Amino acid sequence: MKIDLALHSFCLLHHFRHQPGFDAISFIDLAEALGFSGVNLSLNDQTFRHLGGREEARMDAVRERLKRSGMSLEIDTSGTEPNHLAELLGVAHRMGAGALRLYTRHGGGIAEMMKLTTIDLLSVSPLAESYGIVLVLENHEDFTGPELAAIVEAVASPAVKILFDYGNAQMVLEDPVAALEATLAHIHSVHVKDHVMVRAEDSPTHRLTVAGVPMGEGALPIEAITRRLLHQGLRRLTFESVWAYAAPVAQGRQPLDGVRLGEGAFGYASPPFDPRFLILDTSQHAPDELVKLEREALDKGVRWFRGLLEGLGVAEYGAG
Repeated sequence: MKIDLALHSFCLLHHFRHQPGFDAISFIDLAEALGFSGVNLSLNDQTFRHLGGREEARMDAVRERLKRSGMSLEIDTSGTEPNHLAELLGVAHRMGAGALRLYTRHGGGIAEMMKLTTIDLLSVSPLAESYGIVLVLENHEDFTGPELAAIVEAVASPAVKILFDYGNAQMVLEDPVAALEATLAHIHSVHVKDHVMVRAEDSPTHRLTVAGVPMGEGALPIEAITRRLLHQGLRRLTFESVWAYAAPVAQGRQPLDGVRLGEGAFGYASPPFDPRFLILDTSQHAPDELVKLEREALDKGVRWFRGLLEGLGVAEYGAG
């Protein structure tokens, strides 16, 4: 089986922040050296984050660098406001991206968030269709699988699909496999990662927290989810090492069916925390240490995940 295995720029967040000269081209060079056939690049702020700026020359340089190696591209943003998405669709088109990741920034109750997100996507989906770019709405710490599927079904556009994140269901206390099954028919893209849960009393925020750990060392059912996705026909996976990432569980959410805190995918990690495994407050660590440990987590996780893929019959990587 051949798949397009992409590397997400979030894997090297501290390289972008703290390593002089590390930029989008450096990231692509590293992804290719590690054997990845594509990349996901976060443009998730006003300065276009890991692109490093809004200049068209930067967009063109990324496109040409990827073209030379035949690598695929997806880009990330946040928010569903139509004018913002229209701008980012133009950027995605210029850069040669096949998909634009987004998540809602609407507040209020769940019903209102769903309604406003749906209205936004209905407005911008014809433009996405004209570009041939897929808008992928992520389960990003806000919606359950059924809620996300309901939005996409209401929009009913071939250019609006779902990005399934292996771990984000935990923020709404939803079983990851249940979230997968609810969204499976609409999934276009995925973020493969690994998480553990941290008790409120063990977290600096004093809230029940989801924490990123090196791939293969957490509690998420990565093999079961990946097997299901490959069986469904998905052939592009994005590897997103999220060591040193932490996010609290969404306020007001209660455990859904099948979720038992402290068990299975919601298993707790207990202190003391080895920084090579888990960091909840990056401000307590020097930048050079964060860069070093981030790269160690990436390399370790890549080896583990490639072994898993080999066991699932993946023998070749390549975009397109």
